[in-house]
Amino acid sequence: MTTMPARLKAHLEQAHVPYTRIPHVPARSSQYAASLLHVPGKEVAKTVALRAGKQVLLAVLPASYHVDLEKLAGVVGTPVKVIEEQECSQLFPDCQPGAVPPFGELYGLPVYLDEALAEDPEIIFSAGTLSDGIRMGNADFVHLVKPRICSFAKRGNVIRKDDLQDVFSPKEGGGK
Repeated sequence: MTTMPARLKAHLEQAHVPYTRIPHVPARSSQYAASLLHVPGKEVAKTVALRAGKQVLLAVLPASYHVDLEKLAGVVGTPVKVIEEQECSQLFPDCQPGAVPPFGELYGLPVYLDEALAEDPEIIFSAGTLSDGIRMGNADFVHLVKPRICSFAKRGNVIRKDDLQDVFSPKEGGGK
C-alpha cells in the first residue's frame, strides 16, 4: 500500500495546517474519487501538470472540469500542453501516476488555481496516491500554496469514455 509522500506530510505538519486524510479505493481520476467520496466533482480538485515553453506548471481545477489550454495559454503568455504520464513520473517520483498533489512549492513549480475552486470553503485533492485524498480549508491551501487564481477551466461532460477505464477490477481494489 502506498502512502502519502513524506515531503507532503512534513510540509503540512510544519505549516500547522489542519487537514483530514480521506482513504478510498484506488481511483484513476478525480471525478471517480469524487463519486467514491459522495461529493460533487466540482468540490474535488484535480491537478494537471502542464508545460508552458520550458516551464512546468500545475493547474488545479474542479474534477468535473477540463483545462481550456487556449485560455490558460492566454493567462501564462505562452502555449501550454499536458505533460505525458512518463515525464510526470520523473517530475513527481514520490507520487503515483495520476495522483499529483496541488503543492507546486514542493517541486519548485508555479500553481494556477481555477476561480471555480477558489470560491469553495474547503478543498479536497489527491494526497499523491490513487487511494488517499486530503480535505482542508481553502484559505489554508491558498495561504500555503500561494497559487495564481484565474479562470482557465471549462465544464466537461460528467462521464467521459476515459472515466470508464478508471474503474478498477475487484482484484485492483475496485467495486463489483
